[in-house]
Amino acid sequence: MAFLVAGTLRVAAMVADTQESLRRKGKYSTQGPKVALTLSSPGVSASTVAVLEGIFRALRVESWQRREALVQGFLGELAGFREQLDAHGGPVGCVLVALVAPSGLLRQPQQLVQELSRCGALRGCPKVFLLLSSAPGAAPEPGAFLTSLGELCGRCPHWSLLQLLTEVFCRIAEEFSGATYCPVLRSSLRGALCLGDTEPWGLEPEPSPSAQYDLSGARVALLLAVIRGRSGAQHDVEALWGLCQALGFETTLMTDPTAQAFQEELAQFREWLDAYRGPVSCALVALMAHGGPQGQLLGADGQEVQPEALVRELSCCRALRGRPKIFLLQACRGGHRDAGLGPTALSWFWRWLRAPPATPSHADVLQVYADAQGSSSRGPTAGSSDQADILMVYAAAEGCVAYRDETGSDFIQTLVEVLRADPKGDLLELLTEVNRRVCELDVLGPDSDERRKACLEIRSSLRRRLCLQA
Repeated sequence: MAFLVAGTLRVAAMVADTQESLRRKGKYSTQGPKVALTLSSPGVSASTVAVLEGIFRALRVESWQRREALVQGFLGELAGFREQLDAHGGPVGCVLVALVAPSGLLRQPQQLVQELSRCGALRGCPKVFLLLSSAPGAAPEPGAFLTSLGELCGRCPHWSLLQLLTEVFCRIAEEFSGATYCPVLRSSLRGALCLGDTEPWGLEPEPSPSAQYDLSGARVALLLAVIRGRSGAQHDVEALWGLCQALGFETTLMTDPTAQAFQEELAQFREWLDAYRGPVSCALVALMAHGGPQGQLLGADGQEVQPEALVRELSCCRALRGRPKIFLLQACRGGHRDAGLGPTALSWFWRWLRAPPATPSHADVLQVYADAQGSSSRGPTAGSSDQADILMVYAAAEGCVAYRDETGSDFIQTLVEVLRADPKGDLLELLTEVNRRVCELDVLGPDSDERRKACLEIRSSLRRRLCLQA
């Protein structure tokens, strides 16, 4: 019994410390040991592995392992790594996992990510995944992404990781303008993550020297919202409209579009932008509707439209080439209602600790998709170059419900609140703060008396820092 109580107190202290670190300026504490794993398929060059190990050293990773396996064996290797961390028993500050495999073979990376997210020792801790592809005919030396990342980790370990990655994306864009791909990140982090030795709640690091998007031209926004049958949706529209006006966006609104109207409005929006007299510096598109079981958007007529098709429509807009394109998606992406990860008993004890009873099961993950080696590939790998400069924010994790009530949705209302409070801030950092606040909410669903959790997903191929107000 004493062992059980001691173990419960130790875990409780770890969770309370993690929650407290997030409350302190919304930043992670990585005072526990940082651990890393490189998992590669046979044939990955030794120089690529050496650069990864150099990155781990620069970030002061206390322990790292290198394993080699066929891609089909990656899941089993990660399961063994998870069991090893859980058996260790002590707290972990952060984990970094590099998965290196031939292009196209990592077909279900989310299954790999979820395997490690089940690790009890990593609950509430940041989990960083580098998903690196290598193509047949690739040069043996490390590519632009790893080279730039290794240099910046050594020179600027005190930067936040999102800030550092934006600088890496910027360098790739400037130095390799003919590249057929662009790196992409997917984040559900709840706070700023600094992997260097600087305490994250200490002095703020100096601003990144990376270029910032020039927003001196026109800013345009398109809001497409299904209101009918969606309680509170009108409040979201009003809040988002007011925010766009405050930020200087020329805004167009259409309510209750059919599935076909979603596509037609995006096509007309693109044509209007291409014919626009004068430079366009930024576009924002908000898509608000019911969602289908596979993440489709449902028009007012109940028909489906794929959000990726709408993104592609705008990505080929000539007027927005090299300009930021922001997509906000307030819709369900499936029917799963996340109960979160955390204690299910002794609720009075957790309330006494002032710690939320659960953490969203998809939270605290950062995934980066990039090329591992200098590539002479014939096609795109991480993300095609016409998918650059895109920021997509989903109100729910993949497969999950997005919550809304008669006052509006958690995502849109929190987003408007945060951006109005700090319109000059870096948008990726502000969205991380939005996610932190959404993750802290306990939601009572319309068909359940049990509390549920929500978590945003942020996808970015931005190659500059983006601040919506100078």
